[in-house]
Amino acid sequence: MIDWEEKISGAEDMDSLKEVKIWLFQENIRLENAKKELDESREQFEKEQSRARRELEEMNRRAAMEQKRLKEENLFFEKKLAILQDGFRQLDEDRRTLERKRRALEERNSRYQEDYGTPLAEETVKVMFRGANNPLALRKRYRDLVKIFHPDNLFGDEELAQSINREYLRRKSREES
Repeated sequence: MIDWEEKISGAEDMDSLKEVKIWLFQENIRLENAKKELDESREQFEKEQSRARRELEEMNRRAAMEQKRLKEENLFFEKKLAILQDGFRQLDEDRRTLERKRRALEERNSRYQEDYGTPLAEETVKVMFRGANNPLALRKRYRDLVKIFHPDNLFGDEELAQSINREYLRRKSREES
């Protein structure tokens, strides 16, 4: 630190007093400029601090919203998963039921074949052609049945379609002879 009193009392003449006065004036200006810079720096710092605080609050708000959205998405996903698992469980039950029915039908068909000597499908086809007594009615019935049971159709059955073909050919040859 500079001892001001010593500088002023050490001035012996007017010139040295003027020099001290100029120096004091310059020092005063320098201090005021330093104070202004410090005030400006403080204002800038406070502005940056408030901007950073607002950004932090905005980031916290966004993070909270994102956490809420993720939680809702997770709940939605869990619901979808539960629905899918229930659907797969139901499909598995349906598959098992269908398999039991298929085995029962095969068993019934084999017992019928053992009892009557012809497969159940052959008997079913004979019933389908019942009432087709002339060649025109036979051909129309055959076309209608093939349209329904052809294997390329959605619910077509290859074995039944072959039985229909065999029965048609058998009846057609019987009509011709």
